[in-house]
Amino acid sequence: MDSSELYHTKQQFTLGAYKALIQQTLPDESSSDYIPSLLYKARSYIAINESKSALALIPEDSENVALKAVSSLARFVDAGDSTNAEAALEELRDLSVEIEGEDVEGSDRDKALVRVLAGTAFARAGEVEEALETLGSETEDLEAVALIVQVYLSINRPDLAKKQFDRSKRWAEDDLLLQLIESTIGLVTGKDNYANTSSFYTEQLGNPSLLSPHLLTARGVTRILRGEIQEAKSDLEESLEQQKGDAEAEAAYVVAAGLGALKKAEAEQLWSKFASQHPCHPLVEDVTQKAELFDRYSAAYVVPPQAATISA
Repeated sequence: MDSSELYHTKQQFTLGAYKALIQQTLPDESSSDYIPSLLYKARSYIAINESKSALALIPEDSENVALKAVSSLARFVDAGDSTNAEAALEELRDLSVEIEGEDVEGSDRDKALVRVLAGTAFARAGEVEEALETLGSETEDLEAVALIVQVYLSINRPDLAKKQFDRSKRWAEDDLLLQLIESTIGLVTGKDNYANTSSFYTEQLGNPSLLSPHLLTARGVTRILRGEIQEAKSDLEESLEQQKGDAEAEAAYVVAAGLGALKKAEAEQLWSKFASQHPCHPLVEDVTQKAELFDRYSAAYVVPPQAATISA
């Protein structure tokens, strides 16, 4: 069983309180909590795009498979070119094979985390089948299930995501992560007008000891989908105050602005700024693709001649 300190760290990571987590002091190296806490801290750095800080945190001579895997994930995220990215992916492939053997340094939890970290990298690289195969469709690791659900939702298969969630309810405890998985599926499917999803985020944000711009962004997106534009604007502004420059919060804020949260001229200026700063963001790529399609089809459209009028 986890100590109360490690349990709290896990909850913070699950709810996206990454900045608060990286400010925590690590336990003594002799403590059983040391490696799990170190892993959560390194992963939090990666989550806020500070991969170099994650690498600086991990001892270079460590033989623990989970620490090796988180280092490889950090190198993949930080890779400036396809050669370095592919090298990091190969390291994760090797580790995914290595954990199947007996002569491996690390607990069962560490081995399960290797699969999650490798699956994360494969999914980010667009290798969906490899990610799913690495994670395992029958896994009983809840973090792996959460990632499988994310992968299925990313390829427009909420039915398969729901199937994974229903399967996990048969063996998982009423865990916070299980509730988060359900809320994520609800955010995509819109079940009951996003009621469960909205309630979950609001309940977690009511915790005075939690500071999570990630959750504020998630609730902001939920409120946009519910048509609560001004409330969404408030959430997203608070999120950006806590974590300036976060691309996901900025993207959601741009959407809220375009739906009436700001004046039209302000919304257009905000979009131009966002598109120039984040040209590879999925929202920008999607809008750009649709604009190009519109231009192509409108250029090919031939206006029919005006019908002749017949005088009486």
